[in-house]
Amino acid sequence: MNYKVDPGLYALGCPDDHAPVLVTANYKMSFDKLREALPDRDAWILVLNTLGINVWCAAGKGTFGTMELVGRIGSSGLAHVVSHRELILPQLAGPGVSAHQVKKMCGFRVIYGPIQAGALPAFLDGGLEATPDMRLKTFTTWERVVLIPVELIGAFKTALIILPFFFLVDCLWRAGGFWTNALSYGLYSVLGILTAILAGAVFTPLLLPWLPGRAFSFKGLTPGVVMALVFVAFCPSGWDAGSWGRIGIFAWLFLIPAMSAYLAMNFTGSSTYTSLSGVKKEMRRAVPLQIGAGVLGVGLWLGSHMFS
Repeated sequence: MNYKVDPGLYALGCPDDHAPVLVTANYKMSFDKLREALPDRDAWILVLNTLGINVWCAAGKGTFGTMELVGRIGSSGLAHVVSHRELILPQLAGPGVSAHQVKKMCGFRVIYGPIQAGALPAFLDGGLEATPDMRLKTFTTWERVVLIPVELIGAFKTALIILPFFFLVDCLWRAGGFWTNALSYGLYSVLGILTAILAGAVFTPLLLPWLPGRAFSFKGLTPGVVMALVFVAFCPSGWDAGSWGRIGIFAWLFLIPAMSAYLAMNFTGSSTYTSLSGVKKEMRRAVPLQIGAGVLGVGLWLGSHMFS
């Protein structure tokens, strides 16, 4: 997660004292995307210290804020570098920056540019006037798909700890040989966890606009329940293992939806649908239920080993 550049003032091309000043976060991808969007352009880039967090999240958390902007203007000596007093900020910085306070404290006027860095050339050439399309943040299928690999990496980091536990308990804590249990039970548990990851980190973002509910936890619950039903319906073994054996299978009806709903909540910070207060409210309600379902599922799963 250490993916940041040093805050300060950077020259893009060969800017003079009349060149525009573009403000961004010190998250390296934000910085790189800004430079990439302006080939063969001369401009100043003022990078704020957002602790390596992107513009939108940093604005919501307060690190892309009024005081940081004013302080960075002073520490960079920007007033002595440019002859004008205009700053172009990304629109998504709006929640963290009070434009009139910036003007009052350091004399620089804040101009909110387009949402996407790719629209900056048209914005600059159009006299710093944003079109309606420049003000609209989309969340298309492709924009959701590109988030999936990052979420999968995060999920698998945790799964690498959980998977061996479930696999070894299934192999060692049952009557029969290790490899027989591995093929009959161990792989089944591994598949159950992978199913939960698939439901929460892949199907949820893909189907997001069509899933019921507003809360991401509820949206993630829907594919979790569907995948859990499919999972237990096609259980290759265990239905004839007595009542506790069947309870062990039904434990996944709690585990898979709980994990799927939890993973789906990771997308709250990436979407256009949420706010910081809304996310906190959702977490207060959803996380205890997810923990409860997870504990119940693990309890049933362990009980099936103790009494079967």
